Amino acid sequence: MAPTTPAAVIVMAAGKGTRMRSATPKVLHRIGGRSLLDHAVTAARGLDPERLVVVVRHERDAVVAHLARVAPDAIPADQDEIPGTGRAVACGLAALPEDADGAVVVTSGDVPLLDTATLSALVAQHHERGDAVTLLTAVVDDPHGYGRVVREPDGTVSAIVEQRDATEAQRAITEINAGVYVFDLAHLRAALATLGTDNDQGEVYLTDVVAHAHAAGRPTSALVVADHWLVEGCNDRAQLAALGAELNRRILARAMESGVGVVDPSSTWVDVTVELGPDSFLEPGVLLRGATRIGPGARIGAYAILTDVDIPAGAVVAPFAQYDAETPVPAQGSGTTGA
Repeated sequence: MAPTTPAAVIVMAAGKGTRMRSATPKVLHRIGGRSLLDHAVTAARGLDPERLVVVVRHERDAVVAHLARVAPDAIPADQDEIPGTGRAVACGLAALPEDADGAVVVTSGDVPLLDTATLSALVAQHHERGDAVTLLTAVVDDPHGYGRVVREPDGTVSAIVEQRDATEAQRAITEINAGVYVFDLAHLRAALATLGTDNDQGEVYLTDVVAHAHAAGRPTSALVVADHWLVEGCNDRAQLAALGAELNRRILARAMESGVGVVDPSSTWVDVTVELGPDSFLEPGVLLRGATRIGPGARIGAYAILTDVDIPAGAVVAPFAQYDAETPVPAQGSGTTGA
């Protein structure tokens, strides 16, 4: 095991997501061909943690069934009726062996653009500094609704104050808590045992662990991300659409950098699981889903919809064609295929 390998990653996925106005649990809504939760566990798995724990509660059976398909290595942990992020993490810790030790990463199931590289940088900073708590933050123009990061004059992180509990001076702070942390596991367990619910929402706040560490003289620090999309959460349909559009923009940007032709990125949608060969070419309105693979030099006609199919090298798919696993592309070396 590498020195920076976390003892565990805990993904919080217990929330109801009321603002989604949906019978589907928030973390099971999809962008880029994956559920929000699948994006989160994919990033977490990249750290190669000893254990991956997902805290569940709302629509528990549906979430656990989904986990069994996309992350069978994940351990579901049930949150009880006590509200709050601190309680959710405590329930996650209960799924770990009593002798577990080291660093534990805590992240969320509704932050789909957060990637393994950012989590790795956070873990590295935690180990290099010997922190009790290392948190991910961002500086934004409008911090309304977010927890504010309070620093001492020397820059030390001393607390996180939630919007509802903040003073006017604290609400003016523009550095916000992203809800992603690395904790020393022993300190986290000790701190959670001391936390109460004396706050505006009457919940056990995980953020209070930061103030606990500072008061105990333990080192804390923050990694500030310049790319706010990495820590953008999803709470409603508008945010889901915005995150989906940004993810798609990034997928296409990477594809074009590697030699894929895209006539109109604004109308072209490609899942994160799709493979695009060099010199392949996508006309406007193309929709590529699932495990679709586009061979080198293939040309996909305007408004074609392809799901879980292989397009051979040099092939030309006619405009408006539709193929999927049930109606696969006709076998051929190259040439034009139509619906």
